Amino acid sequence: MTVQSMRPELSEGDIIRLMKGETSEERATVAHRLCRRIATDVLSDDERLFADEIIQILAKDTAELVRRTLSVTLRNSPRLPHSVAVQLAQDVESVAIPLLENSPVFSDEDLIELVLSVTAAKQAAIAGRATVSGALSEVICEHASEIAVETIAGNSGADLTDRAMEHSVERFPANQTMHENLVLRDHIPVHIAEKMVSLVSGQVFDLLINRHELPAQMAIDLAAGARERATIDLVEQAGRTHDMPRFVSQLNLNGRLTHSLIMRALCVGHMPFVEHALAELSGVPHARAWLMIHDAGPLGLQAIFDRAGLHRKLLPAFRAAVKVYHELELDGEANDRARFRMRMIERVLTQFQAIPKADLDYLLEKLDAYAEQAKRRDENAA
Repeated sequence: MTVQSMRPELSEGDIIRLMKGETSEERATVAHRLCRRIATDVLSDDERLFADEIIQILAKDTAELVRRTLSVTLRNSPRLPHSVAVQLAQDVESVAIPLLENSPVFSDEDLIELVLSVTAAKQAAIAGRATVSGALSEVICEHASEIAVETIAGNSGADLTDRAMEHSVERFPANQTMHENLVLRDHIPVHIAEKMVSLVSGQVFDLLINRHELPAQMAIDLAAGARERATIDLVEQAGRTHDMPRFVSQLNLNGRLTHSLIMRALCVGHMPFVEHALAELSGVPHARAWLMIHDAGPLGLQAIFDRAGLHRKLLPAFRAAVKVYHELELDGEANDRARFRMRMIERVLTQFQAIPKADLDYLLEKLDAYAEQAKRRDENAA
């Protein structure tokens, strides 16, 4: 059906309702019927001019419902006049977003200019288009809102350049959803992956080191560090099941009872694990190891430290952490264990400044985790 044949079917009453309909619902109904025909019919030049005139009328309608009907119905059509598309892109979000997400009539230049002037929701709509060029992605990641950058990071149809990724990571280092979206992409340049290592944690960290290329030595170091973090998380579980001696012995048999692991456990207040670890490494009974750590003075601690084969350079930090442990007490209130470990880490960080960077990063990560854990439990108890 052509617009010529459409003219007779579109009665004079339809034209009047379109121009002067008493209700927006009436005008929207006519607009929908008309736009469907414009979108699907084969048009001659004269017919296109007639269709454009009608679209111009609809685009200026005072009712948002009518303008939204135009936008939604012609969102995928190349027949929407360019000037009308640009006009509607500046309209309210309910009118603009269907076009910004889908319309093929926008050029890259149009979309770049719009990103720099429209709302966050409209920026996100542009970022979610089926295809986004490298030039547009760079502008979005450098200038657009956080939700837009998060959206484009997860858009597999976006050509996300190295520069775009750099802007994303630098501008929103705490946005874990954006980081996860980036990690799930097919490729991240090595230098971007390296930057992200210190910004992500948990499952996203695991995905990063398993899916993407990292500098060789960093990959080795991270693999070891990730294994130690996972082991520390099992320490508390072993303590709850009264299976600490067996747990420690198994770690030692597997070559995983490392000096760093023992130091990290001490700094988060896992003293029973530390006691059993030193007993295991030094070959003395747990009761004697306990006395040498807690009740035999500084020489006792040094003696078991040396017998266990720990590096002497760690002794000052170890002694400081044991001292902090003795000075702190569980407060007996709800969530006291999480708060104790939080205070333990805070005191260790304050008293011992020469903590290796890997251990420092780990302690800061744990400090945040224990603080959040205590907060959630306090909220649940309220």
